[in-house]
Amino acid sequence: MAVASLKMVTLDSADARRDAQFWSGVLGWEVAHETDAYAMLTGPGGIALGFGTVADHQAPGWPNERGSKQFHFDLAVDDLDAGVAKCVELGATLPSEQPGDTWRVLLDPSGHPFCLTLAANWG
Repeated sequence: MAVASLKMVTLDSADARRDAQFWSGVLGWEVAHETDAYAMLTGPGGIALGFGTVADHQAPGWPNERGSKQFHFDLAVDDLDAGVAKCVELGATLPSEQPGDTWRVLLDPSGHPFCLTLAANWG
């Protein structure tokens, strides 16, 4: 029996508004709340993704230059190249170092790494 259910993940951010807009574009989730200090997206099943602006935010290192990546999302896409292109258009960065062939690591506007993988790989 579960002790709790996950309802929200909140990320430290250099700019909560900017990151909410970026992730809204990537995930297609609605921006439910947006201020300079804090923003929140709502997704399917009532799950939420929040962003809190932190003064002097320092992005995690990729690949692990200043410590660990802290976390990352694995996101499924139907077309890897098209997904990468759309994320870059929305404000992501594609680092030159890529550890695999079947996924791509990108960095969101605050420098958090996330991966795009082919949906077919998830079965």
